[in-house]
Amino acid sequence: MNAVEIEEAISRLAEQQFDPAEFPYAFLEAFGNKATTISRLRSGNSNKTDIEGAVLQQNNIHIKVCATGEVLKTLEVLKNSPATSRQKAKFVLATDGEEFQAENMISGETVACAYRDFPDHFGFFLSLAGITTVQQISENAFDIRATSRLNRLYVELLKDNPDWGTADRRPDMNHFMARLIFCFFAEDTDIFNGIGLFTDTIEQMSAKDSSNTHEVISEIFRAMNTKIADRTMAKLPRWADTFPYVNGGLFSGSTETPRFSKIARSYLLHVGKLDWKKINPDIFGSMIQAVAEDEERGALGMHYTSVPNILKVLNPLFLDELRAKLEEAEDNPRTLLNLRKRLARIRVFDPACGSGNFLVIAYKEMRAIEAEINKRRGETGLRTEIPLTNFRGIELRDFPAEIARLALIIAEYQCDVLYRGPKLALAEFLPLDTQNWITCGNALRLDWLSICPPTGTGVKLYSDDLLNTPLEQAQIDFENEGGETYICGNPPYKGSQSQDNAQKVDLEAVFEGTSVNWKGLDYVGGWFQKAANYCRVAPASFAFVSTNSICQGKAVSALWPYILRNDHEINFAYTSFKWANLASHNAGVIVVIIGVSPRNASKKRLFVTMVNNSIETRDVKYINAYLVSGPEIYVEPRNENLSSLNLMAFGNMPIDGGFLSFNKDEIESAGISKNFQKHFIRKIYGAAEYIRGQNRYCFWIGDNDPAIATEEPIIKIRLDQVQKFRSASKRPATRELAGEPHRFGWVAQSGNEVVTILPRILSERREYITVGHEPAGTLTTDQAYALYDAPLWNMAIIASRLHIVWIATVCGKLKTDFRYSNTLGWNTFPVPQLTEKNKADLTRCAEDILLAREAHFPATIADLYDPDNMPENLRHAHERNDEVLERIYIGRRFKNDTERLEKLFEFYTKMTGEQKTGNSGKSKTTKS
Repeated sequence: MNAVEIEEAISRLAEQQFDPAEFPYAFLEAFGNKATTISRLRSGNSNKTDIEGAVLQQNNIHIKVCATGEVLKTLEVLKNSPATSRQKAKFVLATDGEEFQAENMISGETVACAYRDFPDHFGFFLSLAGITTVQQISENAFDIRATSRLNRLYVELLKDNPDWGTADRRPDMNHFMARLIFCFFAEDTDIFNGIGLFTDTIEQMSAKDSSNTHEVISEIFRAMNTKIADRTMAKLPRWADTFPYVNGGLFSGSTETPRFSKIARSYLLHVGKLDWKKINPDIFGSMIQAVAEDEERGALGMHYTSVPNILKVLNPLFLDELRAKLEEAEDNPRTLLNLRKRLARIRVFDPACGSGNFLVIAYKEMRAIEAEINKRRGETGLRTEIPLTNFRGIELRDFPAEIARLALIIAEYQCDVLYRGPKLALAEFLPLDTQNWITCGNALRLDWLSICPPTGTGVKLYSDDLLNTPLEQAQIDFENEGGETYICGNPPYKGSQSQDNAQKVDLEAVFEGTSVNWKGLDYVGGWFQKAANYCRVAPASFAFVSTNSICQGKAVSALWPYILRNDHEINFAYTSFKWANLASHNAGVIVVIIGVSPRNASKKRLFVTMVNNSIETRDVKYINAYLVSGPEIYVEPRNENLSSLNLMAFGNMPIDGGFLSFNKDEIESAGISKNFQKHFIRKIYGAAEYIRGQNRYCFWIGDNDPAIATEEPIIKIRLDQVQKFRSASKRPATRELAGEPHRFGWVAQSGNEVVTILPRILSERREYITVGHEPAGTLTTDQAYALYDAPLWNMAIIASRLHIVWIATVCGKLKTDFRYSNTLGWNTFPVPQLTEKNKADLTRCAEDILLAREAHFPATIADLYDPDNMPENLRHAHERNDEVLERIYIGRRFKNDTERLEKLFEFYTKMTGEQKTGNSGKSKTTKS
């Protein structure tokens, strides 16, 4: 369950009649406990309590329902219970159905409230559901509660008004929800002349059977679209006439309202009873967006983007520099004034803005800086010089674009209240203006320079509708000319294999006229290219959140030379980290953050994610496109090995229709003689067979032996089948092979070599490459790579942490797994000159890894390298191997993968440079 689903569940529990016997189980069920878990608690099998009538779930919570007036006393009993400590309960909870009290046994935080209000504190208990972002969710609990209740209302309204759910009418429904959200906020913040006016009016003026609820709401909306001077002519009901004129287009046009059932009316009143002063526009937009999107509602609340994550983009992009300038200014009035003028000219542009999270946070942070400037200049209460229209966005879907504008309007009002006081904020809030500064459209097809023009010139655009402006038109002017622009956001990723035809056409349009091989790029690559193009004609920098695949494999050399060229550079980056959301146990997508600016001499900043998920901040001279502190370099495939390691090749390619291979049972059932088996049957591995421990066999017949081999009937039958298969192929090259059915289509080995085998696709879950070492006579298929008769120390290199980090970076991924490449991964891997002692030490390490595996026979490679169940002796053997190899590089263990990559790129740069200038001439390369 995610946070929104939990809030819904406990809200339903609080609304039901209190059942003392059922409450503990219902409470645990609301936090995602399965029926079998509840059943075991009921039976007493897993109830670890030592208090009569209580329920104790191990490692979670100790609950007791008590007599009226005994809550505080009962809570003390639970806290002092030996079982609470022994069973490591995180919480104790006592209630009598009227009062509700709980305590976090780890932090000491407490909750005390009326029973009916305990859902207001649902965030307090979220760790019961395994949700780890508890602090962030608790701080934004209101947004989740509001979203949950709006969702229930939305679903109920669509049930009563199915036509409003059609494609034609869905914008009307979304517009209606945006109006409601504004009304709920306005009635709790004095914008509507007092508290609760909207909800109270509906409750008092609409019939309890809900028959006229839609009419009452429609009249309220009509009032807010009628100027005060026109009220007499409009003949508004007296109760509607108390509402202010809002304008801004929010209530213009049709005031048609969906019909309400009694349940829907009840839901509406429940939503209105929330304290909307607590709304947090930082994230509320993405929560509300989920209400109106069918595919989003199915995962309600799972697309929350935390403020700290957004600030990872905005702070190094421009906010940190503004704060530094503020500190430098101290109390100098002129310097402070210049900084304030600069703030007023800055444009923030999110070309994939969704519901406006990045823009809202940027606005609030800039207002905070401006407020500090005003404070130091003795000008508190001054009207802001930072216009909302400097915060521009593009969003593909109409409802998020509407919500983005609404979120910014709310953020502006809240900032005015905070920095200028409620009286001044209210005096200037209404009426809203009709300017449009969020564009609804396809960002990869729109001209960013017309939407966010560098000079500020353009066409003034006004409309009678804030939310339904014809958005394909040119946008409004900036109020202040000549400022810098910062492009930011979290564009859609979409790997090349998951893009639909329209998205591929989008990328083709973006890269038209370039030589970029865009077909293998993630969709997000289009935003990087358009941002780079923008920055070449405007004073601008940009930073995006992206999947880390854009900095791995062939995507690097395909895209980044065109992004950076000779006039831009990566000036900050976050290495891979999890961009988590609100879902319980959700790992989140692995992302990077990349900031690009015009080239300058200043230091760059690299934020490195450590093993414990902490962030190490490092000032470096440069950052390359692999997000490593190293010079700008692009690793390209090589046909020759950079470090004089053994040749790595594909295994054999049978091209046999499966007739040359079989399993052990098939050999035995065919009755093939032992002599024939010895001469003509070999064990053969592809990657899957090797990792899963599956034995496969094949016929391996020399060119001089077909006549002898076919004396065995089953061999003759199989060779005839191979001949027929090849002869029937549509490929001429395959048909040519039909004359030699005993031979594999592609032969990579003599069949007498010792084989070092490794998969072509590597699971990202495994910490090491699952390389193997097989005796002479073993064969491999083209589903694996192999070294033939290579010294064992080669295996030690492949099995190292250093090597898998290199492969993950320069080879990239196939879907979520790493794709190994002999030319791009093995042939480019930089290894220092090894002494004979180095090789002997590495050989011993490889032997120890093989012995550790052997000790767990018959466990398969898949079993042994499961990261959650890797045997300790095998893990120790790998760690010893890592230590020996890493000491060869730098005389000690590396601190983290970033340091590993930095040293590898340093060696790679040096070694490739020496080859280019050395006597041996250039090594061969193959362009990707």
